[in-house]
Amino acid sequence: MRTVKKQHRAISAPIADLITYRALPTASVEHIDPFLFLNHHGPQTYPPKNNGLPFGPHPHRGFETVTFILEGDILHKDSSGHESVIEAGGIQWMTAGRGLIHAEVSSDNFKRQGGPLEILQLWVNLPAKDKLTEPRYIGLQRDDIPVWAQEGVVIHAVSGQWEGAAGAIQPLADVQLAWLEFRTNSLITLPIAAERNIFFYVVAGKLRVNGTEAQSRQLVEFNNDGDALPIEALADSVLLLGHALPFNEPVVSYGPFVMNSEAEIQQAYRDYQAGLFGRWQE
Repeated sequence: MRTVKKQHRAISAPIADLITYRALPTASVEHIDPFLFLNHHGPQTYPPKNNGLPFGPHPHRGFETVTFILEGDILHKDSSGHESVIEAGGIQWMTAGRGLIHAEVSSDNFKRQGGPLEILQLWVNLPAKDKLTEPRYIGLQRDDIPVWAQEGVVIHAVSGQWEGAAGAIQPLADVQLAWLEFRTNSLITLPIAAERNIFFYVVAGKLRVNGTEAQSRQLVEFNNDGDALPIEALADSVLLLGHALPFNEPVVSYGPFVMNSEAEIQQAYRDYQAGLFGRWQE
């Protein structure tokens, strides 16, 4: 059984009127290779005639963003020509690769009508060999994501294999991601090889993992010492769960770019300023 190394509390980091908790990085944990960053937006309820999400056009290079829309919606648009509105229960998987500009805002309908909003955005590193890969975007609605269910546990399989359910996305690296819903007193034990790093963030509720309790907005870090992960729900709960082999490569990040060296960061800024990330069109 995997043993718990440490628990980390997400910190409050509001963005304009958007309630935000940052689970990674914080003062107690920098990253869990290859998982780099997690913002937990909401939960909150927006009134009618609101401004929606504040993430206007901005660049990225060198990693992937995986966005889980639990409530509300996101309108995605990027300089590669992709545009979509993903609603509650859906996900967005964007491979920034060599570079692109994108915006993540609320749909006109959400801004007009308001409503509940809760969104998770996870940054996943790309290995050095794929840092400059061609950008890619995939947006999937809730019904596009395979589901595995047993009594009291539902796994929404985003990538990888989850109890026989194949994830909807085939990522460049072997990164397995899912979000899970638990009813009180439900129990599942998942096989995860000891050499793989686990990303375990309790979105809501209370779970017990290998005897350790974890509550909402807690990130649990594990030792690499077992190949089974027993999870018991002490309350109705939602969990963001991932695992991957660590890349064991240098991580140099600055603002919206994540590369392997300072020189590569400087090159990213030069390329962006030279217009090599594409042109933004309103």
